[in-house]
Amino acid sequence: MTKKSYPKTNQNGRHQTFAFSAPDAASVQLVGDFTQWQERPISLRKGVDGVWRTTVELSPGAHHYRFLVDGQWRDDPECILRAPNPFGSEDMMRQVA
Repeated sequence: MTKKSYPKTNQNGRHQTFAFSAPDAASVQLVGDFTQWQERPISLRKGVDGVWRTTVELSPGAHHYRFLVDGQWRDDPECILRAPNPFGSEDMMRQVA
């Protein structure tokens, strides 16, 4: 019998998985308020299914983010929580309990 793995949690934050489907992309990065936006982007890893993924630990609260796909800003099509940003587009939002 194998032990099933669940995301670990602790009192300082929770592991959150981000994914973006871009089979033809050369690079996908996650940027947000938790990376000081482009200051410390997080590179996603491409799966054989063409979906890029990463898991990060975020503190409880609302976090704004977007993806950079081959250097171009992209929305997360799976995200329904959004907020206007000062650049005329929207930031995606992830709420961590």
